[in-house]
Amino acid sequence: MNPSTYFRRAALAALPAVLLLGACSKTDTPAPTPAPDMGRVLFTHAAAAANTPLTAFINDQQVSQLNYGQSSAYVAVNAGTPALRINNGAQVAVPSQSLIIAKDQSYSVFEYSPTTAIGSLGVLSVTDNPLTLSSGEAQVRVVYLIAGGASPVRLTAPSPSPSTPAIDLTPDVAFGTASSFVKLTAGIFNLSITSNGSPRPVVVAVGDGTGTGAGVYKYLEGKAYTIVVRGIAGSGVPTAQQPQAVIIPNN
Repeated sequence: MNPSTYFRRAALAALPAVLLLGACSKTDTPAPTPAPDMGRVLFTHAAAAANTPLTAFINDQQVSQLNYGQSSAYVAVNAGTPALRINNGAQVAVPSQSLIIAKDQSYSVFEYSPTTAIGSLGVLSVTDNPLTLSSGEAQVRVVYLIAGGASPVRLTAPSPSPSTPAIDLTPDVAFGTASSFVKLTAGIFNLSITSNGSPRPVVVAVGDGTGTGAGVYKYLEGKAYTIVVRGIAGSGVPTAQQPQAVIIPNN
């Protein structure tokens, strides 16, 4: 047999095995696991009548533990309908309930007291839907959670001059609810939470946003803020649980 013919036949005979090995190597390489769709959730302990540490669980995984008045950072959560529960110590204070989490969407969950009864606790879940702002604008919303307080309220800006009335920035916000974000000219203000009347009486001053009601706050261009109005109305309430307004930056 011609040597060149022999080697050509040998090469052809080996070719299927080479192809098979190549095919096996491709199928043996696992496809990368796609990253799960995620949203994010911020938690705030505003339950003045449950003034003890509260622990939040999503799908039985702890995601926050807060003292009264504290807020968490945003926590990444798988998109879908995860189960949220709140524990007060070792006791289940708010039984499991479903959250609705969409991909790339942010949410805020407020632990609050629906009544003034000791230990009263519920949750308010709010979708964070900031507005598109123009140059020189900020935005703000109100979450109204004063147990036993006047309802509804509004967020009010001071009058630009003594001869003109104050400016209501939000429509009425009922107890246990949140307003939508509203636009605000970026700048330094002492905003107020006011109730029905003429002129509207001040429930609490926002001030510097720490809860003291004093001072002013600088609302920055392009930023979003949540004003949480919390506490218990009435006499004999400990200082830390009296009505006050605090500011949470959302970006």
